[in-house]
Amino acid sequence: MYKQTLYKVIDHIKPHVIKRLNKSKKWDYGYNKEHDVIVISKTGQIGEVYEIQNLKIALPKEKDVFTEADKWQTHEYPKALKKIKTIFDWKQYPDDFKEKWYAYIDREFARRHEGYWFNNKGKATYITGTHYMYLQWSKIDVGQADFREANRLFYIFWEACKADTRCYGMCYLKNRRSGFSFMASGETVNLATISSDARYGVLSKSGSDAKKMFTDKIVPISVNYPFFFKPIQDGMDRPKTELAYRVPASRFTRRKLDSNEQLEELEGLDTTIDWKNTGDNSYDGEKLKLLVHDESGKWEKPDNILNNWRVTKTCLRLGSRIIGKCMMGSTSNALDKGGRNYKKLYDDSDVTRRNRNGQTSSGLYSLFIPMEWNYEGYIDSYGLPVFETPEKPKKGPDGFPIEIGVIEHWENEVDGLKDDPDALNELYRQFPRTEKHAFRDETKQSLFNLTKIYEQIDYNEDLRNSNVVTQGNFMWEGGIKDTSVQFVPSKQGRFIVSWVPDVQQQNRFIIKNGMKYPANEHMGAFGCDSYDISGTVDGRGSKGALHGLTKFTMDTCPPNLFFLEYIARPQTAETFFEDVLMALHFYGMPILAENNKPRLLYHLKRRGYRGYSMNRPDKTAYKLSVTEKEIGGIPNSSEDVKQAHAAAIESYIEMFVGYNNEQYGTMYFQRTLEDWAAFDINKRTKHDASISSGLAIMACNKNKYRPIPEHIKEKVSLSFSKYDNKGSKSKIIN
Repeated sequence: MYKQTLYKVIDHIKPHVIKRLNKSKKWDYGYNKEHDVIVISKTGQIGEVYEIQNLKIALPKEKDVFTEADKWQTHEYPKALKKIKTIFDWKQYPDDFKEKWYAYIDREFARRHEGYWFNNKGKATYITGTHYMYLQWSKIDVGQADFREANRLFYIFWEACKADTRCYGMCYLKNRRSGFSFMASGETVNLATISSDARYGVLSKSGSDAKKMFTDKIVPISVNYPFFFKPIQDGMDRPKTELAYRVPASRFTRRKLDSNEQLEELEGLDTTIDWKNTGDNSYDGEKLKLLVHDESGKWEKPDNILNNWRVTKTCLRLGSRIIGKCMMGSTSNALDKGGRNYKKLYDDSDVTRRNRNGQTSSGLYSLFIPMEWNYEGYIDSYGLPVFETPEKPKKGPDGFPIEIGVIEHWENEVDGLKDDPDALNELYRQFPRTEKHAFRDETKQSLFNLTKIYEQIDYNEDLRNSNVVTQGNFMWEGGIKDTSVQFVPSKQGRFIVSWVPDVQQQNRFIIKNGMKYPANEHMGAFGCDSYDISGTVDGRGSKGALHGLTKFTMDTCPPNLFFLEYIARPQTAETFFEDVLMALHFYGMPILAENNKPRLLYHLKRRGYRGYSMNRPDKTAYKLSVTEKEIGGIPNSSEDVKQAHAAAIESYIEMFVGYNNEQYGTMYFQRTLEDWAAFDINKRTKHDASISSGLAIMACNKNKYRPIPEHIKEKVSLSFSKYDNKGSKSKIIN
């Protein structure tokens, strides 16, 4: 059974606190620091608290629920008002007519401001005011938009972004045809028609795309607003470059000179909506109330979404105060076609990672909605996704039957593309079920066999609820160093392991010439990419990486298995060094580490574990440098080492990763697989996991890299005697 994980209702605030503050209507719209929740209620009262992608959002208290239907229904626009096109037409009607409709108009404004409650499949359901405007009053390509649960949650998340004074907006990772362009267009018109002295901008993957969004989506929505929501507009009814809500100059000048009529004072919003050509400096130096960033994951060189965001971010603030928001949404291109920059922006928008100002690195909040929540043709009449294949066909909003579930449909699509990896990855990017799907790369761009890597990643995803890996930490028994090491499972642990040796094989070592050596070298080895400095200026820095790999052996251990992954940066380098040492001691295996960052190797030597540090396998002992003889390790600067390292990973992937011989590989570490997929041999410093895992492979196959001894050819002197063969006997000639 499919389990929804898109949002959950949480008991984040004690009921008596909610009740007390609701009574006095003390819940202010915005971020509530005391309770660490974003309040999107505009009534002073809250109800349920949603958690959407780690963002805690307090909804309004249930109020005035529409119960005349058990699903979303667009309310019919009264015929008497339909024929009124502008506020000027309205003013011509008699007062008794206008009095009749004031309550209706006030109610629509209230719903626009506070949101709307209606019954949906027997449950009171809340939508934001923006969502209500989209469903009720926004004309899209198919006429009226359908209610979808995915869009409800999208708008709730967006409302939280608007309410939170720490936030610059959202970075939305979506599936194709999710309706984002229309929803963003609807929000643009909604905000622009109630804002004065403001500017709204639109960007897309190209200038023509931005223009098309403006002319085909924004302008029609504005044109079709009811008169009571429509401000005074200047210029053409359907402009091509700028939609201006202001008093037309002609209304002041077009009068008869001989007329004694008093010109009525007219007030306009002086607000505009326009679009710009795509470029790093689009909207540079301008002040924006809302910036719509459509197709942000498809900006290709020379355009760069990261550079543009650094520029346009300043358009949304005055000093430290955020005065505007960005609504950014897109599917992702392949990584080298704009996808990598969008992934960086998305990752930098994680609400769980904030600076001391309470902001994410990008300033945005990331949101991902899996394709199964918002896939056309698989949404029922209640706006709910049909995840599983139903026993009886369900009806969609258009009345057409839905006979299979969206997950089965998607899996059928995937199965049909198994033999075409690039087409399959394109399907994943267009209709992702996970964030990893959304950022799949093209196979031809990878140094390694990306098809096999992704096969393994997908297989591991299916195993995510099984116990193939365990997270935890290693600890000295009783806290006494150099005794015995124990593995302690912990959800906060820095290690992930898929195998541990039998008890009798743990913590084994031997003493040779007074030095300690690992006793299980025949079973496997470690590779390590270390670091020397505890902290960096920006607080980031490379992570320390450690990988353990088994060999083929007659002992009781699975062959060719990556059994340990460690990718972390503890607060101090010494903590990392001790973590590595404990892992070596526990498994009784040696380590091959890069010696350009030698503090780890010196730490091992100082503690009496020099015997655990392998010498570089590509040199004979007498050719090692003084430092290499002292601490072991292998440099990362040699081109030969780089090539050998990459070849080692490539060989392992071909033999042991993905689907081989009617079974899947046992490489269960997703972070390492993803690092292999993105590996760039010219930018090795960014790939800690690849460096570490590659060294582990080299360590387990050290004999392959042993240099061939040189044979010294000596001249051999061959002397032959000469004979005189005259007569019956030969005689030696002296």
